[in-house]
Amino acid sequence: MSNQKLSPQFSPFLPAANPQTWLGVMGGGQLGRMFAQAAQSMGFQVAVLEPADDCPAGQVAQRLVNAGYGDADGLDALAAQCLAVTTEFENVPADSLSRLARQVFVAPNAHGVSVAQDRIAEKRFFVDCAPKSGVMPAPHKVIASLEDIAAIGDDLLPGILKTVRMGYDGKGQVRVRSREDVRAAFDGMGQVTCLLEKMLPLAYEVSVLTARGADGQSVVYPIAENVHRDGILFTTTVPGPNVSDACAGTAQRAAQAIVAELGYVGVLCIEFFVLADGSLVVNEMAPRPHNSGHYTIDACVTSQFAQQVRAMARLPLGDVRQHSPAVMLNILGDVWFEGDSDEPREPAWDQVLALPGACLHLYGKDDPRRARKMGHLTFVAPTLEEARRQLDAACAVLGIAP
Repeated sequence: MSNQKLSPQFSPFLPAANPQTWLGVMGGGQLGRMFAQAAQSMGFQVAVLEPADDCPAGQVAQRLVNAGYGDADGLDALAAQCLAVTTEFENVPADSLSRLARQVFVAPNAHGVSVAQDRIAEKRFFVDCAPKSGVMPAPHKVIASLEDIAAIGDDLLPGILKTVRMGYDGKGQVRVRSREDVRAAFDGMGQVTCLLEKMLPLAYEVSVLTARGADGQSVVYPIAENVHRDGILFTTTVPGPNVSDACAGTAQRAAQAIVAELGYVGVLCIEFFVLADGSLVVNEMAPRPHNSGHYTIDACVTSQFAQQVRAMARLPLGDVRQHSPAVMLNILGDVWFEGDSDEPREPAWDQVLALPGACLHLYGKDDPRRARKMGHLTFVAPTLEEARRQLDAACAVLGIAP
């Protein structure tokens, strides 16, 4: 038996509760927390597998297995407890999902997650899928050695050098303008295998949230327009103010083609670049609910988390209609600190919540740190202009540059 810690209510040695009432999630972060809340509202109980003793999802789930993501005993205990298991982050070991799948329904499956975990596999998949999706990724090249750097074509520079695995929120990425820059960045990353992507004339970025059921039916949410700061999502606006009907249609059709070709079950977010000439380039995908889809909790008939519950429980997919224009703001730990102070203080939530249409979601993290995601704030309003006006007011209260 491993050294895994189990909550008092949960032991692999006890008879499992009725698995028809339980859903499992790999990972204890904020996505797992919001998933658990959605599942509970639909009558399910939730078991979370997470190595950290205190985690956002574990605070709300009925069962917490404190075990590593590759721990065999923990995985077997989770499988015995649940009707189905999902993951809340893409870096869970694909082998763990394969092990779970021998005992319980897993959505998304190991194949879909493994493709999204590896930028090389992901780009290869997008290229192979292009005849059906109608979109291509940016020109790119694998950089695995100094010889690969010497062979870089002039047409790939300037570009962005990205680690093949474990990159998120701008981590593991360096902008490069020359082969010398690439060599320095490659050395700085420990000469791990990287992918060099050509920088393109970007007009803006959109994300497409789609969900596919085990029966092959799929749905697509309205197109979200995103703004990033320092590699971290800053705001999501839906409907996207710059997104034309033609662009939205192309992106939605591409997303449904991609999710079908992947044989995926569950919620998948695909990020696209819209270029200055209006053309669309597929960037990357996340095999889970996504930060840019948080607005769906307050602005859509079915939230992305409720949709994930439906897909993994093999229930009919929900209505994706957006009933209110919305703008979502990520709340980082920076707002707990005034100026250069190292002493945290509670933000003025009373002033924020006094603003019309404010929907505050905090993730239960008790250690605010700069650049750490602590929550999000969504404004819904009769018009997009009103939602954006209230978001600007909230930024003023929180000391965030709009």
